[in-house]
Amino acid sequence: MPTDLIRYDLLAQDALRGVVRRVLLDAARDGLPGDHHFYITFDTRAPGVRLSNRMREKYPLEMTVVLQHQYWDLIVTEHSFEVGLSFGGIPERLLVPFDAVKGFFDPSVQFGLQFEVAGAEAEKGDTGVREITPRPSGEAEPSAVSPLPASAPRAEPGDAPKADHPGTDAGAAGAEVVSLDKFRKK
Repeated sequence: MPTDLIRYDLLAQDALRGVVRRVLLDAARDGLPGDHHFYITFDTRAPGVRLSNRMREKYPLEMTVVLQHQYWDLIVTEHSFEVGLSFGGIPERLLVPFDAVKGFFDPSVQFGLQFEVAGAEAEKGDTGVREITPRPSGEAEPSAVSPLPASAPRAEPGDAPKADHPGTDAGAAGAEVVSLDKFRKK
């Protein structure tokens, strides 16, 4: 198989991160439209990630934040986003570079993206965007912090506000997931 010297996989990841950037930029400017809300998973070890020592100790590898009802001061730049959230009643400010984002999911329309974070999966020989595995139907909706995968430590009850939409199910079948593998020649 020929060597990809252009690195289309990295170009595609950057373009898809642009989708996340654009959606967050629109949400920062106009608020969340309709029932849209976002689960954003990021690598807490990635360069440029800013979070409190308390949160870093609790989520040493990765965590997922939910932007739905109880967040504030969402600021989006070309390279990162910053947001205020409450964890266990304690307000926190997070700064997340887009390069640290591992996954993005909007359960209101069953759309998701999952990315490789430079250096994190490369050691395992994994490259490209991977598919998100939705939660089974009927599983409780995660709180504002819910690390993925299930083997990672979970947020304790009361760590974050509960979602106000009990009918929302992020794991319903039929999620539209974009995977670079679909476009690669094997």
